[in-house]
Amino acid sequence: MSHPYLPPPYPPSEDRSAELRRRFAEEARSERPDLSALCLLIGAVTDGSLDEAGIDAAQAELDRLAGELPFRPGGPRAWAEAVRRLLGTRHAFHGTPGDYQRLESSLLHEVLRRRRGLPILLSVVWLEVARRAGAPVYGVALPGHFVVGFGAAAEQVLADPFDGGRVLTGPDAELLVVGATGTSLDPSMLEPAPPLEVVQRVLNNIRAWAAARPERSDVALRAVELALLIPSHPARLRYERGQLLVQRGEFVAGAEELQHYADLIEVVDESAARKVRQEARTARSKLN
Repeated sequence: MSHPYLPPPYPPSEDRSAELRRRFAEEARSERPDLSALCLLIGAVTDGSLDEAGIDAAQAELDRLAGELPFRPGGPRAWAEAVRRLLGTRHAFHGTPGDYQRLESSLLHEVLRRRRGLPILLSVVWLEVARRAGAPVYGVALPGHFVVGFGAAAEQVLADPFDGGRVLTGPDAELLVVGATGTSLDPSMLEPAPPLEVVQRVLNNIRAWAAARPERSDVALRAVELALLIPSHPARLRYERGQLLVQRGEFVAGAEELQHYADLIEVVDESAARKVRQEARTARSKLN
């Protein structure tokens, strides 16, 4: 399905989109959500050219890369160095400032193909390859810059996949946080990030990319609709979905979503609910 006025990626058909969303919701609600599966489903909903064979090929590539890691190289630092040598040096996975301007930097299948991406997607590659090889690895959601951790808290080693997997010292991590937020590193920032938190942040990045490009409200809407399928999602996503529907000329559906959000927040913020109801009325009036 092509759109003559927009560059790719183009969305999949309505039937395939619905099927992909169903699978995403099922995976997100499972007992142990699979991070690579969820990221590839995001890719397939965003980019209609990613078919089932492409999803399988991406999983096979993660398996193949994991097979190139040495068997139990040692403690957390040895693991971090082994993954850095494999992914950062031999396969040249890394990021550059320009990658922040590209939607494919947030799509796992494209990151595997291009060997480039945002910090969080490169971290997903690190996590999934290292996990398959048996490493004690997890994501670490530093403010503004996602990294990976190896080992338990007492012996934790951090690596920055955006910088080719460079192993970080304590001052390195502190500098990353200060640079992103202006505040100092808090120990709570170093705790493992659950898979669904990682997925939510991936979708946040896609929404941020699309927000800067109003002509790509289609991309934003698909990302919001996936985020709404994650358990314990922020209620404000409903407001965002309503606004996007109105922006795209779907006034009735948008007004209904805004009304629903107003009902949700009325108990805690009556004046905000009134404003949102007014937005819903304005959206409906555009039909006249």
